[in-house]
Amino acid sequence: MTAPRIRTTHVGSLPRSERLRGLLTDPEGREESAFEDAVAESVREVVRRQAEAGIDVANDGEQSRIAYSVDVTNRLSGFGEGTVERAWPADLDDYPEYARELLGDTENIGGPVATGPIEYVGEDALRRDLARFDDATATEGVDFPARFHTAPSPGAVLRFTETEYHDSPEAYVFDLAEALETEYELIAETGAILQIDAPDLLAGFTLTYKDDSVDEFRERVETHVEALNRAVSGIPDEQIRLHGCWGNYQGPHHCDVALEDVLPQFYEADVGGLVVEGANPRHQHEFRTFAEFPLPDGWRLIPGVIDVKTNVVEHPEVVADRIERFADAVGDPGRIVAGADCGFETVVEGANAVHPDIAWKKLEALVAGAELASERLA
Repeated sequence: MTAPRIRTTHVGSLPRSERLRGLLTDPEGREESAFEDAVAESVREVVRRQAEAGIDVANDGEQSRIAYSVDVTNRLSGFGEGTVERAWPADLDDYPEYARELLGDTENIGGPVATGPIEYVGEDALRRDLARFDDATATEGVDFPARFHTAPSPGAVLRFTETEYHDSPEAYVFDLAEALETEYELIAETGAILQIDAPDLLAGFTLTYKDDSVDEFRERVETHVEALNRAVSGIPDEQIRLHGCWGNYQGPHHCDVALEDVLPQFYEADVGGLVVEGANPRHQHEFRTFAEFPLPDGWRLIPGVIDVKTNVVEHPEVVADRIERFADAVGDPGRIVAGADCGFETVVEGANAVHPDIAWKKLEALVAGAELASERLA
């Protein structure tokens, strides 16, 4: 029996045009028509370039968002501008001089703060976002076997915002889950794969919950997965993939929680696939975890096989080796989709490590490596 070809995808955010970056960072000074034109043009560009690179499961590159995590608060009521606590990740606490070079000072910053009941009010804005992908594929004359669209988990929104309204983090995360249910269902209605971005389930250990023990953090993961399950209860599992990562900042990552410490809790999620880092040099050994903790029935694994924290372009042989290791651990190459560790431009003004031109070269290497792995695994 011949093994199926390894499909390719990525995590979501792709390089934006200079024009669009300027408009995203100056929302008060931009004209809405100019912004819409810039977003549409940029989506067409990333759609065309994904097709040229050979990506199978594509998206809109998150072009309309200034940040993957808090953009959704524009579609939720109950939020105002306030002060959001900002602190270095735990691994950077050990290297303060480098931390200042990388991320700057740790003073609190302005951001979304929940001040009242949270309800979903952004149906029209989201539908406009979702329509751009179809418009772009039609205009560019390209097609993909599948598409995906990203949305943050309730715990991810909690991570990057604050609340003055809720009595506890648990109350806040379940309130967010109830509101985000509408966003998730609208995405699923288009037929797109819903990707839930949930850095809270891994990176949360070094970011939000730095004082937790592993056992305490595991309990938080259980709570966040329970909240997520409530939000996706109306969507078929096979249409959802869950993305967890340790953060795409260029830190030492020596304080990261091990995948094996929380993977059983991941498996409680009502989803059909898991997107997880596999090229990060701190975690390349963790492909073995999937042999120890086999994937649930029906799940696909989307390991990152290109690193988004370095401008070194992986050789296709390296990519193929990584894919094969995960395929061997899972035991079925047909359950593997090759992806990236994280997004390339998750925040417009963030510490995005990879130069935009090199990002596209890395995606080409991803496709070439997947083709090579497909031949070897056949």
